[in-house]
Amino acid sequence: MTEATHENNAAPKLSALGKSVREARKNKGWTLEETAKLANIGRSTLSKIENNQTKPSFDIVNRITEVLGLKNPNLFLQSNKSVISSIRDVTKAGKGELKKTNTYTHELLCTELISKNMVPYVSTIKARDISDFTELNYHQGEEFMYVLSGELVLHTEHYKPLIMQKGDSVYYDSSMAHGCVSTSKEDAQVLWVSLQS
Repeated sequence: MTEATHENNAAPKLSALGKSVREARKNKGWTLEETAKLANIGRSTLSKIENNQTKPSFDIVNRITEVLGLKNPNLFLQSNKSVISSIRDVTKAGKGELKKTNTYTHELLCTELISKNMVPYVSTIKARDISDFTELNYHQGEEFMYVLSGELVLHTEHYKPLIMQKGDSVYYDSSMAHGCVSTSKEDAQVLWVSLQS
């Protein structure tokens, strides 16, 4: 596959990213300048992202996501099918991109590819009670979770809390509100894979 062909195949995925960012910004009634300042990036960078003229780093997209209140990681998931059949991304042990919240510490894996169908990450569950969440997470798609260590309780709407321990796994609709709470002495650790349906 030639370099030009590769770039043409990537264009629809970048288009979806730019469209998502522009729609979220306009829904808030913010200008490019206001949004860029809040995300601590240049106005021209944000404009190029919205107009599909650049492929931003994961860090920049992550900052925009937080400012616009978009649910992570689904901004990076594109519903169109890639015609590129030979892709690969590697994360060496302990070298993922960290994202910390009050309830989780996420290590985002394989972040060089921003337009992909799955988002894998390892999470440490810091929450100790359901009241630690201001609101439970929910977003379009499906998720797979595998408990790497410790014990936890998965809370989801429509179902009773699910007690889980090392080696257990669950697959669920992530548009259903959900959140995990560690119950073991050490914070539980899980592998999550998010997939847009």
